[in-house]
Amino acid sequence: MKKMISLLLLLMTLFVFMQFVLSYTEKLSPVRVGILHSLSGTMALSEASLVDALILAIEEVNASGGVLGRAIEPIIVDSPSEPAEFAKEAERLIVEEGVSVIFGCWTSVCRKAVLPVVETYQHLLFYAVQYEGIEQSPNIMYMGETANQQIMPSIAWALKHLGSTFYLVGSDYIFPRTANQIIKDLLFAQQGVVLAERYLPLGSSDVQAVIADIQKQQPDVILNTINGDSNIAFFTALQAVNHIPVISLSIAEPEFAKIGWDIMQGHYAVWSYFQSIASAENRLFVKKFQQRFGQQRLINAPMVASYTGLHLWAQAVEHVQSVDPKDVKNKMGKESIASPAGIVAVDELTQHVWKIPRIGQARAEGGFEIVWQADRPVRPVPFPSYRSRKEWQRLVKQFVISE
Repeated sequence: MKKMISLLLLLMTLFVFMQFVLSYTEKLSPVRVGILHSLSGTMALSEASLVDALILAIEEVNASGGVLGRAIEPIIVDSPSEPAEFAKEAERLIVEEGVSVIFGCWTSVCRKAVLPVVETYQHLLFYAVQYEGIEQSPNIMYMGETANQQIMPSIAWALKHLGSTFYLVGSDYIFPRTANQIIKDLLFAQQGVVLAERYLPLGSSDVQAVIADIQKQQPDVILNTINGDSNIAFFTALQAVNHIPVISLSIAEPEFAKIGWDIMQGHYAVWSYFQSIASAENRLFVKKFQQRFGQQRLINAPMVASYTGLHLWAQAVEHVQSVDPKDVKNKMGKESIASPAGIVAVDELTQHVWKIPRIGQARAEGGFEIVWQADRPVRPVPFPSYRSRKEWQRLVKQFVISE
């Protein structure tokens, strides 16, 4: 009997010791985070820089002690602009790599491919890019601009300052088609005129027919929702046309520089952040980024949204004392943080963020002059109120099916 009691005590002691070892090992082991972007393919032009912004944020958090006393370890995956690969790699990051959160995607079609994965596993995706809206998932933190923070102010400003006739050109997928539907609704309500609406396959450089049509139509304004490296072919060919101002909704500093500031001079972009913001917080951020990645590097809004999102996630982890995605996502709706673009606050009802819309005009010497900005942060509205949610969802479903 005494031997049995001694054995039981020994087993209990070993169990407690093993629990202690496991707990201590977990505290020492790094917290893995997934970074899922196109580092090759047509979207690499835009997405590769987001990885650098995330790396800077991770290094800053680690330098301050990490999260819960543990270092953050990035697991970086290239999904070359292919939605099916994004879904596959998202699942692998969760199941095989054991990441606590995923930061990634640019195009809406890739985000929509990842959405059912994070919902199935009750995981968490931080999405940093402006988009069409018409979506709301408790498993996604939408860090980019919604239509009322980008599209709507750009149309109001263009009608007042540039003219009333518009030419719509975009890549052929969900975001451009939905954005252009919103644009047409707004212009119809304000006596604006859409002369034409044209789409290019993602990655296409066959722009001559569109350029010829623009030359024929002579709009006051071109609204551009082309994504990726197709913009290089489009703007290079557009030089031959009499200078028509272009307002771009999907490209900013890095893409403008790649195309050439001499070519892009006078054209516009609409975002919540430009590198030229003159705040002390932004100047410090730009200095740190360029010291880390090169003095010539340029920074855009999705990069800042990625950087801010990583810090926001780390802050929420500390608040809930857990890296479990279920715990963190339940806390995100109460988080806010200072960023290079100003205070970023999460809207608890929608998992989107409040932002200050800004319009910038490209300068010949590089960078943007901010020609307009809202005087306060604007609340995100992922579903514009002039249609019901069901009507919007039916509309977007048609665009998804047509791809």
